[in-house]
Amino acid sequence: MLYPLTEEQQMIKETARRLAEEMIVPKRAELDEKEEFPWDILKEMAKLDLFGIFIPEAYGGLGFGCFENALAIEQIAWGCAGVATTYAANGLAAYPILLFGDEEQKKKYLSEIAKGKKLAAFALSESQAGSDAGAIQTTAAKDGNNYVINGIKQWITGAGEADIYVVIAITDKKKGTRGVSAFIVEKEDPGILFGKKERKMGIRASVTREIIFEDCRIPKERIIGREGLGFIVAMRTLDYSRPGVGALGVGLAQAALDEAIKYAKQRHQFGQPIISFQAVGHMLADMASQIEAARALVYAVCQYIDKKPKDFSKYSAMSKLIASDMAMKITTDAVQILGGCGYTKDYPVEKMMRDAKILQIYEGTNQIQRNIIAQALNKEYGKFK
Repeated sequence: MLYPLTEEQQMIKETARRLAEEMIVPKRAELDEKEEFPWDILKEMAKLDLFGIFIPEAYGGLGFGCFENALAIEQIAWGCAGVATTYAANGLAAYPILLFGDEEQKKKYLSEIAKGKKLAAFALSESQAGSDAGAIQTTAAKDGNNYVINGIKQWITGAGEADIYVVIAITDKKKGTRGVSAFIVEKEDPGILFGKKERKMGIRASVTREIIFEDCRIPKERIIGREGLGFIVAMRTLDYSRPGVGALGVGLAQAALDEAIKYAKQRHQFGQPIISFQAVGHMLADMASQIEAARALVYAVCQYIDKKPKDFSKYSAMSKLIASDMAMKITTDAVQILGGCGYTKDYPVEKMMRDAKILQIYEGTNQIQRNIIAQALNKEYGKFK
């Protein structure tokens, strides 16, 4: 479908697509096989100003919004979901500073993130605090003009590679989620260590590690907002970032469909291309329809968020839920259409299928997204008699 894009939006889309075609696709199999972090691609993204799309011009960004960011993520994911995850995770960590940071924090950190000079990572999850984000155990104790952080964060995208970390930690255990705060930690701070690189089923071009804090001492000026605001910081950040996961799913699914159609037109059985068989044609028709429906939802949610409504958690969850479930189905169907070829590493759809699975898990499992949507519906319909 032709979506009405401005000249600037079309330029962002075309720039990201050109990067995907010329630099990402030729390297994606090697990046996946070697589990290699795509530093050269990230440097090119920085040259193209892709890191600063939604960061205000006052802090070195382009001053656009959630929608323009989604356009870029979609095209990068068309090239490789692992590279797109690395790119999107940088934005995920920028949101807490953008939404809740003070002016000094924004000037210092957002300008570096926007220009791609430094990568950022968002550290929320722990071994016992995945879906239950309120169960975190990492602590930040006030000590004079400093905070001292102790604990272990798990499944952190970009850990060990990033320079800036937004860390969610407990400052007052007695207050539950109201005793959680958010901090900025730098890679060179004393007391921050990194675990081994996790070996993952998919998105292997992205890096996932533990972060270990052992008496990590940071100045008190690095708290984001104020004490007790951390849980709100984390949840609001995810509201903004989840449509990006949806866009990633759309881009990945579109790539899988493109491969499936190309194969179905080339592969002959019983004297004709398999795309001419109704069984295959109907699968492709369903795949294309589901992608377009998910894309429309993701775009609509992003544009709604850019209007700055008071609450959009439900719609953010919907965009992530629908698009990631769709991506898993479309990549699975693509493997089916390619048959035995689809199951081999000679074709990219097996990687796409492996990559798609994480979209249903990270930034809140799809079961959690359904909880968010259901709770919102319960609240909304409570107004009716």
